[in-house]
Amino acid sequence: MKPDFIEYIQNHVVLADGALGSYLFEQGVERGRNLDLLNLQSPDVVFSAHEEYIRSGSQLIESNTFGANRFKLRESGAEEQVFEINRVGAAIACKAAGHQVYVAGSVGPSGIAFPFEEEETDQEKITLDDIRDSFKQQVLGLAEGGADVLIIETFSNLDEILLAIEVAVKETPQLPIISQMVFPARARTVRGDDALTCGHRMRDAGAAIVGSNCGRGIDAMVLAIATMSPLAGEGVPLSAFPNAGMPEMVGDRMIYPAQPGYMATRAREMIKSGVHLIGGCCGTTPAHVQEFRQALKIKPVRISGVEVVASHEDDQARDGKSRIGGFLSGLVAGRLPIIAELDPPTHLDVEPVLRGAAALTEAGVDAISLGENPLAILRSGNLGVASLIRNQTGVQTIIHQTGRDLNALGLQSRMMEAHLLGIEAVLAVSGDSAAGTDQPGVSGVFDLRSQGLIGMLDGMNRGVNMAGRSIKEHTNFSIGAAFSFRPSSPDLQIRRLEKKAAGGALYAMTQPLFSRERVEQMMKKVSHLDILIFPGIFPLISSRNAEFLHNEVPGISVPADLRKKLAAFDQVADQRKTALEYTAALVEDIAPFVDGLYLISPLNKWDIVLDFVVQVRQAGYKGSGRADRYCA
Repeated sequence: MKPDFIEYIQNHVVLADGALGSYLFEQGVERGRNLDLLNLQSPDVVFSAHEEYIRSGSQLIESNTFGANRFKLRESGAEEQVFEINRVGAAIACKAAGHQVYVAGSVGPSGIAFPFEEEETDQEKITLDDIRDSFKQQVLGLAEGGADVLIIETFSNLDEILLAIEVAVKETPQLPIISQMVFPARARTVRGDDALTCGHRMRDAGAAIVGSNCGRGIDAMVLAIATMSPLAGEGVPLSAFPNAGMPEMVGDRMIYPAQPGYMATRAREMIKSGVHLIGGCCGTTPAHVQEFRQALKIKPVRISGVEVVASHEDDQARDGKSRIGGFLSGLVAGRLPIIAELDPPTHLDVEPVLRGAAALTEAGVDAISLGENPLAILRSGNLGVASLIRNQTGVQTIIHQTGRDLNALGLQSRMMEAHLLGIEAVLAVSGDSAAGTDQPGVSGVFDLRSQGLIGMLDGMNRGVNMAGRSIKEHTNFSIGAAFSFRPSSPDLQIRRLEKKAAGGALYAMTQPLFSRERVEQMMKKVSHLDILIFPGIFPLISSRNAEFLHNEVPGISVPADLRKKLAAFDQVADQRKTALEYTAALVEDIAPFVDGLYLISPLNKWDIVLDFVVQVRQAGYKGSGRADRYCA
């Protein structure tokens, strides 16, 4: 339970997040896209950004609603969705925040010029009441979505921010207000209003916390905060969200030069001037927040579901060691482990899948992996199919478990069911966005994402549920994690894998890799982790298949020379022959040094994967041998 925000901030420095917009662009969101509409169109992308900031130490995160007002949404034809976009934006942030992190509903300027004069547009005559109504719809949506506070920010005109505060006080009196203006130079707005006067006016209008964000670099903000510091002596907490320096264009990218360490040093200066809420604006990232946290010695927040804490009555369960699970303990010493993936069918005829599983088992796979509605396309439940395969063949089955389709209650119940059905391996994944589903009315749940799922499974292996109560048995899951290795920028994904390993994952299955060089690079980069790595091997079957994976599936890169080689053939049969020869050579190259292989059946054509299983077993590859330590 979060303490009252205003009471808490009087006696503590609260660490907020950094830039959301520029960070989303950095993560691949198309520049120029309306970011507020992502709340409805790609909520998982927004959720992930919030989650990254929380992992870095943010104790307060802002909703993705800065420009979600009637006038700015008009360009996208979404001016009638102001309330809903704000409600959903706050709800996404609240889901990421859980019960420990505060959510600030973000309100930015209307986009209408101030000092205000009534003006005619092509659509209507804009009045001051129209602007009031726009702010009203925004704050009501944020309140409905669960925001703890409002942050009215990046205003350059005092009259406009006072109008926004007036509306917020009237419409959502239960929500404290943080108000922040831009002081680009000499601690003054562009109109010449000084920071201290603005601070007093904002406080008198009803703001509980006043301060500054954005602007012309860090020096300008330090001066503005120093100017406002008399307010701190009057008991008003100050807030500061500086940019990461003055930006410059490099190519087609906006680069902010201020390094996290430098910004953390300047943050300490502002705290001495009375700042109790410190965050970042344009150009700041989770790395800046992490540096702030370390420099300011702020205790990090644990994401819900990652750490399982048992009650006093369950001391024995709490102190028990997590198990390695049936899949890993059943591996054969001195033999390269192989996982083969099959997809449950999009209908109820599972016989072809069962035949494939039987053939693959006979050829010598160690486990059959089954996705859970990949790409949010409806398929037969993987738990039922896994149970049938396990009963008919005896082979281990790895079920992929997403956080997309069930809440935390349902997820725990399903994992208990999996244990009762004899399933001994789970791959914990967040799950693809529900936006591409083939079923009407589907939305993602995401109470838990991959790291939270790993924590939940680790707790069950110790004999406790997420509430810390005993489940009277220990599950026997080998807990796996997904790993997307991106050679051009591997650090973020490796940091995530490190956290997954720390949370209880013992093996990782990667997205498809298509060259020995990349497999070697990956294995070297993660060699410090005590976790088995199963490189994903996807046998291509056509030039079209290769181009689709390369251009349309995030995180997959098919080498240009391979795509060019396949495209040189007119006949699909020739393309397939060349692609399969390439895959056979790749398997031969990497089998002697990898921890295991994760063979993915293209379009569920299990007979193609079968040939590679036979190839590996006939060659007698032993792999790295790191898996031997788990063998019974």
